[in-house]
Amino acid sequence: MPHLRSRDIDEMSHEQMLETLEDLRDEMLQLRSKQALGGSASNPGAYKQTRRSIARLLTKINLAKEE
Repeated sequence: MPHLRSRDIDEMSHEQMLETLEDLRDEMLQLRSKQALGGSASNPGAYKQTRRSIARLLTKINLAKEE
């Protein structure tokens, strides 16, 4: 899954945000398992990008709940 920008998230519906969040969490799980097994990631920055994308999504979802 590609890196998400705030602008991309703003264009998503609530359902799309939740689906994307689930996909990103699955991707994060795969990255963690690769790292735990000692394998080197093909993209060393993928872990950080995925983590930040999840944080962006959660922030937007929580802001929408407050409104």
